[in-house]
Amino acid sequence: MRLESTPELEAFRRRVRAFVAEHSPGVKKHSGVRAPEAALMPAIREWTAKLYEAGLLGIDWPVEYGGRPDAHPLEPSVVAEEIARARTWPPVGAASLASAALIEFGGDEQRARFLPRIRSCEDVWCQLFSEPEAGSDLAALRTRARREGEGDDAVFVVDGQKVWTTNGQHADMGYLLARTDSDAPKHKGITAFALDMRSPGVDVRPLREITGTTDFNEVFLDGVRIPAANVIGRVNDGWRVAMSSLGRERSGVAARGAELSAVLDDLVRLAEQTPVGGRPALDDSAIRQSIGELAARVHVNAAMIGLAQSRMLHGTEQAADALLGKIFFSELNHDLTDFGLRLQGTAGLLTEDDPEALAEGWWQDAHLYSRAYTIAGGANEVLRTQVAERGLGLPREPR
Repeated sequence: MRLESTPELEAFRRRVRAFVAEHSPGVKKHSGVRAPEAALMPAIREWTAKLYEAGLLGIDWPVEYGGRPDAHPLEPSVVAEEIARARTWPPVGAASLASAALIEFGGDEQRARFLPRIRSCEDVWCQLFSEPEAGSDLAALRTRARREGEGDDAVFVVDGQKVWTTNGQHADMGYLLARTDSDAPKHKGITAFALDMRSPGVDVRPLREITGTTDFNEVFLDGVRIPAANVIGRVNDGWRVAMSSLGRERSGVAARGAELSAVLDDLVRLAEQTPVGGRPALDDSAIRQSIGELAARVHVNAAMIGLAQSRMLHGTEQAADALLGKIFFSELNHDLTDFGLRLQGTAGLLTEDDPEALAEGWWQDAHLYSRAYTIAGGANEVLRTQVAERGLGLPREPR
């Protein structure tokens, strides 16, 4: 395992840091994977297009669509980390997932139609996977797509409901999974589609969460007609398409490390500024010890990221790497924000609308949101089972 960076990669990092400082649309107000206010979307679209134009996004795409085959494999991670370090907006939506699916499974016409519009950010994508009745079992989805017609006039008519769709209210396109064969085993009868979110029958309803924001949405599909030309991959092979694109999501791991380092720095400053018994909280030995324990876990998280990246570079990735990284990050993030909130005592109850709230209510919002990380991408309880079965080879859980 090698954790040190190369001079070339550090030069790239400096270039990215300078680019982010010059062009970013400003500081992101809330923590987590959040949906921006509608008024911010034009600036975020422009910012995302600049990142692609500068060769900082889509680095591993085919050359004809702007990829750079000579790039270091960790460059996408550096970009994600520097965006997180600057506390600015990453590209919103599910374009990275959709582009991965299109590049690996899409046809030439689909790639030529969709990929340039992702690079220009004319199209923001959302992910239409989760459903109310499926929980963490994605293969249990019930949204149906039935084929009508043949040849160039063929369409799939879709009926169903999706939920927890981040940025659905801003999306132009949706990366949709629907069941096309009810008689096949549940992993086999699923098809992936590119859905125009402006299609008749698509109804997006924002969900107001405990934070007071609307990051997620319900999406109702009532007789939505999708051209057969928008099938990504083969009919009834959508499970493989989805798992492959999800497996290519690597750069976000580095961003998580930068996020936790920033929260730890904020926690230390909070302890310096918050009085306990007439003195700064940081003077209390018990509080210092608790923060020290959290700091040690932040460094462990960074080491886990380094190990995963090293394995990726050498082709020795293990099935449990991404699962363990997500579990460790999400639970540490919760513990950091929980400690920051408790450190404030009753002042931690104040929301961002209250002028007396510390850090403009950031800690309260981040603490409430932190539970979302333990569910997003698979509930931690489910992921622990997968670590046991796939990573350790233990007997499968009885059905």
